[in-house]
Parts: sequence; C-alpha cells; structure tokens
Amino acid sequence: MSTLHDNSIIIDGLNISKFERSVFEDMRKGGVTAVNCTVSVWESFQKTVDNIAEMKQQIREYGEILTLVRTTDDILRAKKENKTGIIFGFQNAHAFEDNLGYIEAFKDLGVNVVQLCYNTQNLVGTGCYERDGGLSGYGREVIQEMNRVGIMVDLSHVGGKTSSEAIAASNKPVCYSHCCPSGLKEHPRNKSDEQLKEIADAGGFVGVTMFAPFLKRGPDATVEDYIEAIEYVVNLIGEDQVGIGTDFTQGYSTEFFDWITHDKGRYRQLTNFGKVVNPEGIRTIGEFPNLTAAMERAGWSETRIKKIMGENWVRVFGEVWKV
Repeated sequence: MSTLHDNSIIIDGLNISKFERSVFEDMRKGGVTAVNCTVSVWESFQKTVDNIAEMKQQIREYGEILTLVRTTDDILRAKKENKTGIIFGFQNAHAFEDNLGYIEAFKDLGVNVVQLCYNTQNLVGTGCYERDGGLSGYGREVIQEMNRVGIMVDLSHVGGKTSSEAIAASNKPVCYSHCCPSGLKEHPRNKSDEQLKEIADAGGFVGVTMFAPFLKRGPDATVEDYIEAIEYVVNLIGEDQVGIGTDFTQGYSTEFFDWITHDKGRYRQLTNFGKVVNPEGIRTIGEFPNLTAAMERAGWSETRIKKIMGENWVRVFGEVWKV
C-alpha cells in the first residue's frame, strides 16, 4: 500500500455490497476509512429497520475492524483506530412512507444519507427511468426535514427535473453520491455537463462511480477509464466538489441485479446492464490502493488525490450533518 494511500482518509460514497465478514475484511485490506453502505432500496419501513438492526449487530460483532459513523469526528476516529466507519444510507426514500416523523426516527438510528428516488416514481418525486413529474409538495417537506435533522440528500438515481427542483429546495449541499458524466457515455443514469454544473454551483457534491455499464468502455474498462471519468468531472466543476462513490456490489449474484433493475424490485424491468464486471485493477474493494496509485500515475498532485479520495466528502458531510 502506498504511503499516500495509507496516510489519506479514504471514503467510498456508495457501496451496496453483500455486507458480511469477507466484505468488511476487504474494506480493511483496501484501507477504506468510511463507506456509505446501502441499507434500504425497496424495503418497507419495517424491513429497513430490520436491515439496520442487522448491520448494527455486525458492527458490534466485528468491532475490532468496524465502527458506526454518526458524525465526521467518527470518521477521523476510524482512521486513527485503523477501522472502517460504516455510514448508513438509503437509495430510496420509500422507507419514509408517507410519514415525515420517520425521517428523524431514521436519523436517530444512524441514517445519514438518503437518495430521494430509486429509478422510478415514489411519493417524493421521480427516478431517472420514467417520465419526470418533478418534486412533489410532500417531497419539499421531506427535503426540509432532512435538512433539519442533518441527513444528506442524494440524487444519483433521480430524474433530471426532480433533481433540479431538489437542488433548489435544499438549504444544505446535496449530492450525486455515485454517477458518471454523459459527456463520456450517454446513459439514463449518467449526468449531463449542465446537471453536474448545476449541483456544484449550488454548493453540492459529485461522487464519481466506476460501475462499468456507465463508463465509456463498459465491461472492458480499467482503473484508467475510471480516472478518466473522475478527471472529466473535476475539469468541469473543480477538484473541491468531487469524490469517489464506487457502487461496489461485491458478493452478489444475478438475483440481486434482477431485484434492483425491476420497478419496486418486482414489477417491470427498467434496464438491463448486460455484463457487470468492475474495471480491471479495482475489481474488489481490497484493491482500493490501486485507485490512489492510478491517480499518482496520472500525475495528480498529492493535494488533489487526498481531496478526491476522502477529504472533500468529510468536508461536505460536516456541512450537512451538523445541526
């Protein structure tokens, strides 16, 4: 592991792997300081609470390598103690149901990032795979409440119109925790130059993903192609508002992809990713140091690397979580 990687705070802005001992050990092997772990997509309020309880049990069980992140101080402590900080995140506001009171309840349980919509329509707004009706009136209240309690608004899978209205409605920075630029590849999940500038101009944040179907060369992508996507976004909005959001799905089989690509997890198929294989050089979470090394090879300054590998996320999380 390079000294630079070792001395940096490494944050993965989105990981939806099969959370179990082997994955957590790989996070340690990769030197990951903190990671936004998805604990809800299509699950109900009740099932999401079950997922959180299960994750908390694992954090206790593997306490020598894991710790729960509620504040940015917890991230810094994780770094000092050589642990990986687990940030609870949702990829859908579905679990809020129609109850604003659930938002603070989830914050109290440790939830710190919530994506408003997952691909399709919910009570808040519209996802990126159907006609976008924009943010609902209830959606505005959801954002106000998330701002109040300190949960970050994530717009990665959200439709363009709903995203624009959410960016305008939030009085705290919002993010695309995991996306790629359409400038390199056209895809419903990728964001145009205008969308990337819009979120950055509002003080928001962009986590760039390495999910191969969104990268220019798809399943043939290497870690260099991932660097190209990050560099594209940095050239557009500057190095202070960009970070990493891998979208690792480590440990999952085809059933998982069937579940996440169907509306509500069980209705119509929204998309077919084809062959899903992570870029060569960063196929597993344990290979995270290769990303820092690739940035060094690309001639990036140490300051830029440290910002993008984690410091930027820490700063923006601090702005949102502080209430």
